[in-house]
Amino acid sequence: MKTELLNPSNFNLMVSRLGDVLVKAIDKPLGYAINWGRVCHMKTELLNPSNFNLMVSRLGDVLVKAIDKPLGYAINWGRVWSLWPVHLETACCSVEFGAASGPRYDVERFGIIEAFGSLRQCDLIVVQGTVTRKMAPRLRMVYDQMPEPKYVIAMGACAITGGLYIDSYNVLPGVDGIIPVDVYVPGCPPRPETLIQGTMLLQEKIKRSKIK
Repeated sequence: MKTELLNPSNFNLMVSRLGDVLVKAIDKPLGYAINWGRVCHMKTELLNPSNFNLMVSRLGDVLVKAIDKPLGYAINWGRVWSLWPVHLETACCSVEFGAASGPRYDVERFGIIEAFGSLRQCDLIVVQGTVTRKMAPRLRMVYDQMPEPKYVIAMGACAITGGLYIDSYNVLPGVDGIIPVDVYVPGCPPRPETLIQGTMLLQEKIKRSKIK
């Protein structure tokens, strides 16, 4: 029997079988040890400040993508239906705005609340009528006191282009040179329905805006 076992072919077969037995015996414990070492090394790398900052930034990107659209929709919905206006009334457009605020047209249906506390609580300025060069710094001062985000409606020909007084030396050819205008409402003066349409266009613009 010893002679047969020492035969080269049988000896090689025995060695290969012994190798298989050893592999089966130490495969799982050795694999566990190797994987445990990899995990510890990975944890050490993750706890590295640069890698940890990268992981946090990636996590922030994932959260932003997950909640950006629903949260943006909710915030814009609140902005759309709570427009508190500042009135800059210098000409006959103010009469039409008063008519739009009355019970016949009732712009409060669209979230425009007429009663406001101060400029710090307003987010919409409606320029109604002529703005002279002497009044332009006051218009800018009123605009700067309003919190972000804020919107501007230029109501009537005088606020858009200067209107009948475009050739005058002291009338601005449009207020968009002083403050950024979101919606232009043409007319001399525009009817309340036109003002309501301009308000609806502004609401559509707010719905499409991105949260900053």
